[in-house]
Amino acid sequence: MAGHSKWANIKRRKGAQDAKRGNIFTKLNREITVSAKLGGGEPDANPRLRLAINKAKAANMPVNNIERAIKKGTGELEGVNYDELTYEGYGPAGIAILVEVLTDNRNRAVSDVRNIFSKYNGNLGESGCVAWIFSMTSYFIFEKDEVDGDTLVEVALDAGAEDIKEEDGEIEVTAPPEYFQQIKDAFDKAELKYIEGEVTMIPQNTINLDGKQAEQALKLVEALEDSDDVQKVYANFDIPEEIMESL
Repeated sequence: MAGHSKWANIKRRKGAQDAKRGNIFTKLNREITVSAKLGGGEPDANPRLRLAINKAKAANMPVNNIERAIKKGTGELEGVNYDELTYEGYGPAGIAILVEVLTDNRNRAVSDVRNIFSKYNGNLGESGCVAWIFSMTSYFIFEKDEVDGDTLVEVALDAGAEDIKEEDGEIEVTAPPEYFQQIKDAFDKAELKYIEGEVTMIPQNTINLDGKQAEQALKLVEALEDSDDVQKVYANFDIPEEIMESL
């Protein structure tokens, strides 16, 4: 999985994670509501809801907000019906971009996404045009100096990890998506503290960008992430460290 960590590293360095944005609670609310609607309101029996709740707690979302979102999903409280949509497109230099949306208005969502692509030298594509580049993966990152490497490798492999790699002072652990919870539980039990743990879409390859194209790509992704209807954005570009520092 060549260069699979590049996009995650870019997001951390640039500070583009949803958790640092003002609309984080809106996105978390929608994900919890939809998760509860699709799989029920009991986290132990609903992995997607359990993951959504964990993310909400990590973002310091109030417990009352979490409970209210669950009840809207299960029908105990009146709520909004959201559609799950995925849009695919291309950015500067032909980079692949995958956009996950939860919306109560399909026309608004697609119009907003299309306009953002156009504004930053990209274009919305047909369904399936770039999805094949990405694979759903359980993904954990550790700071190398903060964990015992031998213990980490042993715990990860015993729990079902597929690949363990060290890069730029970090240790990355990847596995099939269905192994996420058992690997997370194993790390938590062993008190191995990860700086990121999620089920995400990882590109099979990356495209190197610099100069104006790098700046446009970052602005495109950040603008998409700022849209209320957009839940997650995935891309397959890489930007050298020295260029990142100058942007």
